Amino acid sequence: MKMDRKGRKTEGRDRRKAPYKSVIKPLSLNSSSLSLAYQLTEKVSRLGFDWPDLKGVLKKLDEEMEEFREVLLLQNRKKIREEIGDLFFVLVNLSRFLEIDPEEALRKTVEKFISRLQYVEASLHKKGKAFHHSNLIEMDQLWEEVKRKEKSTS
Repeated sequence: MKMDRKGRKTEGRDRRKAPYKSVIKPLSLNSSSLSLAYQLTEKVSRLGFDWPDLKGVLKKLDEEMEEFREVLLLQNRKKIREEIGDLFFVLVNLSRFLEIDPEEALRKTVEKFISRLQYVEASLHKKGKAFHHSNLIEMDQLWEEVKRKEKSTS
């Protein structure tokens, strides 16, 4: 009778039926969803479960966008939420494919949005207005103005 390293009897055991162990170790569930998705796609990519090139990722993005458009017509909130999640996931995967941290990319975009919004708000204030005293056309014109200023200084 054979014994394993822990002193258990091994006779009669079929080594081919060893307990299943996932190749994906538990990831930090305390991470943001963007970070968790990035880690997950990074892991499966190292296992060979990945597109061979950028074209595949972009094709998947187009596919997910089409599915999103379809469920919008159905007005089913559950399906819409699922498709938005799929879009986020493929965008995170695209970020990973391009070696761009999605958290950092989104944070920079949020900072840019806040900066532009503050410009719109300050510009309205100079005119003696607040957001609720303005309209979308005026606010959009100010938004485009700040974008032009950003381009001219970069």
